Amino acid sequence: MSATNEDEKKWKFAQCFGDKGDSDDITEADIISAVEFDHTGDYLATGDKGGRVVLFERNDTKKSCEYKFHTEFQSHEPEFDYLKSLEIEEKINKIKWCRRTNAAHFLLSTNDKTIKLWKVFERSIKVPHEYDNNITQRGLYVPKVLYQDNVVAAIPRRIYANAHAYHINSISVNSDGETYISADDLRINLWNLDISEQSFNIVDIKPANMEELTEVITAAEFHPQQCNLLMYSSSKGTVKLADMRESALCDQNAKVFEAYEDPNTRSFFSEIISSISDVKFSPDGRYILARDYLTLKIWDINMENKPVQTFNIHDNLRSNLCDLYENDCIFDKFECMFSGDGKNVMTGSYSNNFSIYNRETNAEISLQADKSAFKAKRLGSAKNKLTLGRNGKRDDMEPMDFNKKILHASWHPKENVLAIAATNNLFIFNE
Repeated sequence: MSATNEDEKKWKFAQCFGDKGDSDDITEADIISAVEFDHTGDYLATGDKGGRVVLFERNDTKKSCEYKFHTEFQSHEPEFDYLKSLEIEEKINKIKWCRRTNAAHFLLSTNDKTIKLWKVFERSIKVPHEYDNNITQRGLYVPKVLYQDNVVAAIPRRIYANAHAYHINSISVNSDGETYISADDLRINLWNLDISEQSFNIVDIKPANMEELTEVITAAEFHPQQCNLLMYSSSKGTVKLADMRESALCDQNAKVFEAYEDPNTRSFFSEIISSISDVKFSPDGRYILARDYLTLKIWDINMENKPVQTFNIHDNLRSNLCDLYENDCIFDKFECMFSGDGKNVMTGSYSNNFSIYNRETNAEISLQADKSAFKAKRLGSAKNKLTLGRNGKRDDMEPMDFNKKILHASWHPKENVLAIAATNNLFIFNE
């Protein structure tokens, strides 16, 4: 069900950060690979394939929700694993903020192998300014020391390394503020934020014989309120909800949420498109949002037999799965998220499109984050609404651009504000 024009007009493009040049000029290192608001929504972090983290802060001088550059630092560098003869990319896979307890910010960032805890804080630089003529000793002039402007500094407080044999796909900070989990393809580790030398393996799905491997872990997240609960998703289309109090290994006795497919509609691609690329808890912890290639499903954590809602994403691609397999797009990992009030969900698609779904009305709002809209706005065109096709809906006859995809985004925790990563640009939309 599509939303009315009035609903779509409520959402508008507010800002864009990044190079607005032609796509031919974009370097791989500049492509944004992680976006995350902090718990207040006053700060926003992005990570890119070049290992950089950029922080933005809310611009209080503006009435609307706008952001300005805060600081930038190099989080990860490329490394080489000599034992396995493997190059480890500097690409930032995930960023998670820790809750603030003082003036400094703390955030976790990870590449495929190493997690780092960064402290970001303001400090004053003292500089010699002018000579104090009152203080002379044997003709020696003593300069006055005056404060200069504050600078924002970022230092790595902890480095959590050597705990994952496979690529890290998720990190999640616990509601207790003391621990976090990190997940790779086969294992989930539990860490204490203050201890970088050891972690505890709490999920291990590695078979004794790797030839018998049938599934991998794709995402993991702590419950937002109950520090003993966590969930993780798999390439087999399941979400498991586990309680750390029940056993040392949480893959035992976990609740399993799985949508069963009609055997008559099974195909070669069924297993690939059912792989879950992202999972999120609702802010109240009651619901689970899971994104696979063609659907967005909402589960009630008290009901395992079927999802309470299912939204179909780019349904028109069902007939093109063979082509999508050939060009590897079928393996794209789209993120999903709840709004701060839990009433809406959002996920991305191709041609830099993304969709917001109202959980009460099932209405879909389709928007587009694309720099070509900038030109339209500058030229005063009526098309500056940043939506496609007739009535703001994407015209299904229009070919999709599979090189432009909205994989990463974050929803402001308190307001209807979205941060959308589109290649090397960060778009801010608000209602």
